[in-house]
Amino acid sequence: MSKYHFIGIKGSGMSSLAQIAYDMGHEVQGSDEETYFFTQEKLEQRNIPMYGYNAENIKEGFEVILGNAFDETHIEYRAAKDLGLKIYTYAQFLGKLLDEIPSIAVTGAHGKTTTSTMVSNIFKHNFVTSFLIGDGTGHGEKNSDYIVAEACEYYRHFLAYHPNYAIVTNIDFDHPDYFNDEHDMFDAFQSFVNQVKDTVVICGDDRLASQLKPSTAKVVTYGFNEGNDYQIKNVKTTSENSKFDVYKNSELLGTFTMAVFGLHDISNATSAIALADICGLSTDEIQQSLGSYHHAERRFTEHKVGTNIVVDDYAHHPSEIKATIDSARRKYSDKQIIAIFQPHTYTRTAKFLNEFAESLLTADKVFLCPIFASVREKEKIVGIEDLQKVTPGSEIIYGEENFDKLNFDNSVILFMGAGNINKLCNKFVEQNSNK
Repeated sequence: MSKYHFIGIKGSGMSSLAQIAYDMGHEVQGSDEETYFFTQEKLEQRNIPMYGYNAENIKEGFEVILGNAFDETHIEYRAAKDLGLKIYTYAQFLGKLLDEIPSIAVTGAHGKTTTSTMVSNIFKHNFVTSFLIGDGTGHGEKNSDYIVAEACEYYRHFLAYHPNYAIVTNIDFDHPDYFNDEHDMFDAFQSFVNQVKDTVVICGDDRLASQLKPSTAKVVTYGFNEGNDYQIKNVKTTSENSKFDVYKNSELLGTFTMAVFGLHDISNATSAIALADICGLSTDEIQQSLGSYHHAERRFTEHKVGTNIVVDDYAHHPSEIKATIDSARRKYSDKQIIAIFQPHTYTRTAKFLNEFAESLLTADKVFLCPIFASVREKEKIVGIEDLQKVTPGSEIIYGEENFDKLNFDNSVILFMGAGNINKLCNKFVEQNSNK
């Protein structure tokens, strides 16, 4: 048994990693701010100690994992250094786990969390499986057949991983505070797939992902288009689920039914189906697992409030916004779609200002919340008023004092963003549930 201290333990990835280490029988503790984060609930269920940041938390015998939001100036990092303790970054520690267990890494500009959840759901029902999901969900097994992990491209963190299998859902320019352009992003993904040992499952419909050429791993493609190794056909969607056929090398692999509604979700599901098939699972085993699938945290999380459906979703990129609105329309074709969006980071908002407007305007009505800035950003280079100017008919709301503007009936009210808009969504649900 090892002893681990996690600096920034409430972070979504760090929380998941701490849960895995604890479940595998190790002693785990961590530190963070006192502010409540939804990710800490699963830590509290395991009675994992959480402290405020303090050099006194760092003791002999511990190994230390440093969260991505921190650097070597952190008080606890310095204390660990002074004691000569073993220190990992988040990516280094996860990479260590992926080297020790047959591993599946799920990456892409969009859909990582959803697809990781789908893959882990299939594998945990059929194998002894550990998994790390980017919504703060982690589960560890001492003698795992597989470990499934979400692999983030930001700052090229995923280059610390050398998995046996990988899924690449798409490549779309994002994180403009780090990547120069889509070519820079593509280069990062190409470097990643070069490190995969066995097979890379790639969305063949995606313009950039389909161009990836791993140096040693086999490539398997999936998608709606002709020519994919696993092709999706005959999609039928109701308010309860979607049914679709998957053809493998032009022969019917099976018909699958899942509680997903957007075409992007069906595509993501097919990547999980393809990987499960590659790893030897039968169509019946895959379908039984898909039948118990539940959305990841903050991925189209629904609440029924009167005649309305209120949805909390992590969508924070133009492509994700468009996909979330599409899901709402496909599932609730008889309702109008109300989009409430909180941009995340000044750099992303400035870079994709017109693209955000274009995506949001696929809704029937648009409301905007002030930008949620990153702690890394020193300068406010754009404001929510700039997005409003290019989004005709949109209105700005500043918090629950503006809830009177959201007085709709028979609507899907989408709260979208990667900041703290989920708190606003929860307030809205709380205030309107008893009306």
